[in-house]
Amino acid sequence: MSTGHRSHIMLSLEQAVGAAPTLAALQERIRESRWCLDQIQHLIPATLRPHVRPGPLQDQEWCLLVASAAASTKLRQLLPSLQQALTQRGAQVNAIRIKVQTPGR
Repeated sequence: MSTGHRSHIMLSLEQAVGAAPTLAALQERIRESRWCLDQIQHLIPATLRPHVRPGPLQDQEWCLLVASAAASTKLRQLLPSLQQALTQRGAQVNAIRIKVQTPGR
């Protein structure tokens, strides 16, 4: 019985993502979403910031994930100023959606 020798090539996550166009595109969208949150963070009240996470960015629509309906309500009041700040910074975001996401999802 002969055992074949397999060469094991270790790739970093960055290398693996770079080798797969779909993963690279996903990584870029995640990076853009985080950048958008960085641009508006100062407009979100400090007590609300820990409850807001960047969500998907697709077709110029960005989603913010929030931990509760109360956080969603407060954030909705800020949408015009958030949208304006993103536009001023050159973000390609035409709409912001807010989604309540409970823990475990």
